[in-house]
Amino acid sequence: MAITATASASYAQTSLPGEGKTVQLAQPTGDDTGWILTDIYGQLLEELGYQTLDTLTIDLPVAFASMAQDDVSIYPYGWFPLHNTYLDAARGNVEVVGHVVEQGALQGYLVDRASAEKLNITSLEDFKRDEVKQAFDRDGDGRADLVACPAGWGCELTITYQMDAFELRDHVNEIRAGYSASMADAIAAYQSGEPIFFYTWTPNWTVNELVPGKDVVWIETPSIELPEEQRELADAAIVEGVDGCVSDPCQLGWPVNDISAVASSAFLEENPAVRTLLELASVDINFIYAQNAAMRAGENTEEDLRRQAAEYIEANRETVDGWIEQAIASAQ
Repeated sequence: MAITATASASYAQTSLPGEGKTVQLAQPTGDDTGWILTDIYGQLLEELGYQTLDTLTIDLPVAFASMAQDDVSIYPYGWFPLHNTYLDAARGNVEVVGHVVEQGALQGYLVDRASAEKLNITSLEDFKRDEVKQAFDRDGDGRADLVACPAGWGCELTITYQMDAFELRDHVNEIRAGYSASMADAIAAYQSGEPIFFYTWTPNWTVNELVPGKDVVWIETPSIELPEEQRELADAAIVEGVDGCVSDPCQLGWPVNDISAVASSAFLEENPAVRTLLELASVDINFIYAQNAAMRAGENTEEDLRRQAAEYIEANRETVDGWIEQAIASAQ
């Protein structure tokens, strides 16, 4: 694909480093919250002259193995340190380059701000108090209702582990139905003035509809308790500067991750302009929140995502032009 008509005239007539070359991007199955990143990075690569092949939607281990074999060029939705295991398995043939969103991937528990202030809720430990359980008990079983994760999700295993570790099984009821439907119900309850208690991660449409610090607050865990395979990440579960947390630093109890692009080392070696682009490029997490909300509202076709990505790039044209110009210069 030729360089876009709206790209800066300062490099529109330049010989582009990607001319005559193809690039293969991949994105995750199951979690579409990061798919917009594939479209944004794909269009940036097209501005460098690359032809982007049809995106592969594949499982995470397959993506890393494919990059190690140079069958996939770039995966723009790596979570680190969470994905270090896959990186290690790639045996030095895959690299993490730049930050799509630094410390953008948060996970944890939230309650509505009004209830947190009224009942002085700052930690999961507070859900052992009778008045708190009663306020959040929507089904009358004597336990606070938590919108958790459906069976089979990775977060479901961690929540189950923490409910046992913090001895909350008799105090908290995990709702494991479909996440989107359960959260839609929670949002409706919040809009009716009812207390809500839920797990979420970022980027995710939930934090666009229930804004931390305004509508809801992140609460802390009593200590850091993680399943064995995550224990080496314990230091990343206490995070400074979390908007809307009850404390700073915030003991989320879940490892915070940087979202970064991951690429085939062989591809990067042959394409220094791409390395430079990945080192420079980033995406505003608030845009991802809003885009995810738009997807949930029905703007979720391939055409919608291409349009949303193009609109984001044009809204940040001056910054994008700087990235492209430096990437072209690095290849000369």
